[in-house]
Amino acid sequence: MPRLTLSLRQVFKRWPNLIFRLWGVVLLLLVISSVGFSKDEIRIIAQRTEREKNKVFARGNVEIHYKELKLMADTVELDTETKEVIAEGHVVLHLPQEVITAKRLQFNLESKVGELQRVHGLIKPTIFYQAESIRRDVNEVYSLSRARITSCTQSVPRWIFSCSRASFKKNEYIEMWGAVFKIKKMPVFYWPYFRYPLGEARKTGFLTPQLGYSAIKGVSFSESFYWAIRRNMDATFNFDYYSARGFGGGLEYRYLFSQNIGGEIRLFGFHFTTPPEMGYPKNAYIIRLKHNQPLPGKFNLVADVDYQSSFDFLREFDNNFKRALVSNRRSEIYLSRSWSFFNLSIRASRFETYFRQLNNSVIRYYLPQLSLSSTRMKLLGPFYFSFGTSLVRWEYGYQTAYEKGKQKKSQSLSVHPTLSLPFSSIPWFTLNTSVTAKWNYYFSTYAPNTKRVVSEPLFTQNYAWNTEIVGPVFYRLFYVGGEPKAKHIIEPSFSYVYESPVVDSERIITTYYFLRQHYLRYGLTNRLLVKQGGMPREIFTLGIFQNYYLAPEESPLQLYRVNGEIPRFSDITTYLRFYPGRKANLDFSAGFNPYYKVFSSLRVSAGWGVPSDDWFFRLNWYKSSNPYRPESLWNRHQIGFSGGAKIPTLSLEAQTQVDFNLQERELLYLGALVTYHYQCLDFTADLRVFYFREKPEVQFRISFGLGNIGKSTDFLGGLNQ
Repeated sequence: MPRLTLSLRQVFKRWPNLIFRLWGVVLLLLVISSVGFSKDEIRIIAQRTEREKNKVFARGNVEIHYKELKLMADTVELDTETKEVIAEGHVVLHLPQEVITAKRLQFNLESKVGELQRVHGLIKPTIFYQAESIRRDVNEVYSLSRARITSCTQSVPRWIFSCSRASFKKNEYIEMWGAVFKIKKMPVFYWPYFRYPLGEARKTGFLTPQLGYSAIKGVSFSESFYWAIRRNMDATFNFDYYSARGFGGGLEYRYLFSQNIGGEIRLFGFHFTTPPEMGYPKNAYIIRLKHNQPLPGKFNLVADVDYQSSFDFLREFDNNFKRALVSNRRSEIYLSRSWSFFNLSIRASRFETYFRQLNNSVIRYYLPQLSLSSTRMKLLGPFYFSFGTSLVRWEYGYQTAYEKGKQKKSQSLSVHPTLSLPFSSIPWFTLNTSVTAKWNYYFSTYAPNTKRVVSEPLFTQNYAWNTEIVGPVFYRLFYVGGEPKAKHIIEPSFSYVYESPVVDSERIITTYYFLRQHYLRYGLTNRLLVKQGGMPREIFTLGIFQNYYLAPEESPLQLYRVNGEIPRFSDITTYLRFYPGRKANLDFSAGFNPYYKVFSSLRVSAGWGVPSDDWFFRLNWYKSSNPYRPESLWNRHQIGFSGGAKIPTLSLEAQTQVDFNLQERELLYLGALVTYHYQCLDFTADLRVFYFREKPEVQFRISFGLGNIGKSTDFLGGLNQ
């Protein structure tokens, strides 16, 4: 067995040699520690180096370190004065957030400008590229020839771009010429020019297209171009093509300036290449605008426009189910200012609702609508004072009446001062009483005993009395562990509203009929509050109310008869709101007619979660009918469901929407959206069935996502918009 120790004599024999070597190591460490390495100096590590003046030749596992740059290669030729370097064989260049491998490199360590041959590179975090050659400019722009680019890490990438030439700037963009997009090895699209954004900031460029097909509209194609104009504004240009119908284009412009000036403009136009079958114009367009702007003097300007040239076009082409069935046009602009106790507003507006059953529209104008009002101001003792004034000029009628010049018109000036007396000194009892003087001046009226409009003004004056009582309020506390955790509150309420009669009320021009308020309103509200995070939160509310009209001949029920008499009792209305947690909600409302013992309206809305959760759903059920006129065209009975789920194990996301007309027993709409995440690529399939259209239509669309590039969506999008 070998001995592992030295005898004392052997140590003394070798001592001088050991001391010499030890001192050599110590001196080397002292030199290194005292001098160190400067980042501005070039450090070379290699198996073999040679020097000729300013030239250094290195071979064998060469490493060059300079500032934040690191270069590795088999052989290196370096000029220490110009910092030009030529490297060959297994070249690896490390730069901040970049790693490049090449066969050969000619590079300047100081300016970082140079050329590389047969290159593989990585732009952090996940952009990989290959190229026959690369040139790096001083502004960190790379020029590539015969390049392949992807964000996939597989040996055979899921998707890849091949192009004749390309250029990219770190954290900015990659642009390609003659780009061919491939999934696996199969070519899918060709772009003469393509720009791929890098980083998280918004970038200008084309979005991935969307393809589809329907038997009625034919093959469809949607493409969008996004323009990041500035940090505070952007624009998206849309192009939609239907092979059997025509083509359209849209613009969405969003902006936000200083002092809260902001809004958006959406424009869309469609040109039919085949004669339209529904009778709508050959060219259709849509204008949607929202604008908000503070003005000098603390005024605020708001504009809101939602206009389409044809309701039939919207019904047949808008892929958003709810929007397609709402036949409204709206244009309004109003100016407002609030200060101290006062509020001023000036509005000009036009509203139109189209009724398909009548093939007619109801149109209402306000030109202008000016109002000045105040909140309650302390007057004397317990009394408060407030007022409301308005100058209104309006027009109202069916479109056919406008065409004949027979729409209703009126202009009036009103002043309504109010004196109120609130009482809340008793915690479980609240009493509010107010009296309002109503002075109204009408510039034109009906001639006596006729419906002929004459330019004879009419001044009316009356008053209104309003008493509201809440209480006595009862409550009960529920304790858990000796601490109150829940509170149940019962609030009875009672109101009495009286408006004195108006002389010559039959001469006043109204949209439908004259209304005078004189009724009792009574109700009961239940509330349940729970303590969460030290604060009370209302999770359950149940209310039930009814009106009793003391002047039924001038009430909202004046047009109806029960056994020959005008009904005095309104429907019994009730509502329930249940929000047990952040995700769960339930809303219920109903109206019950006490004469016919039927529900005049029923509405249920329930849901769980939001679309960003792993799963969510929404359920809406609605039924309405007029018990006094069962044959009414406006009776409704519909149910709708929407929901979605994410299945990480299958890399799937799915959403669906279903709407059914229970009254006609027919399906109105069915939509399904499925997205499959294939590592660095995701595919989306979108199926929609429009049963409510003139001809039921089945529409199918597909699109895909490529990392930082968003998907194109048609301007008239639906389920996933």
